[in-house]
Amino acid sequence: MSYDLIYTRRAARDIARLNHETQLRIKGKLEQYRLAPFQHAEKLVTSELGSYRFRVGDYRVIFDIQDNSLIVLRVGHRREIYR
Repeated sequence: MSYDLIYTRRAARDIARLNHETQLRIKGKLEQYRLAPFQHAEKLVTSELGSYRFRVGDYRVIFDIQDNSLIVLRVGHRREIYR
């Protein structure tokens, strides 16, 4: 089952601030992960940011699942994303 990708404004802004190569890498991984997100996702301990995360190299993608939608909430470097 494939999930629709929805980016929040904050997530779109986070991605836009990254260099072009990193943007392409993250978007490519999200396209792969949306086919079976629970195989690649880790559940977050606290749900302040969201419910799940993907790891893409040194970057983390924070997201939630609602119905058939994968909602990307935040994207950032692993040192800064949880602050």
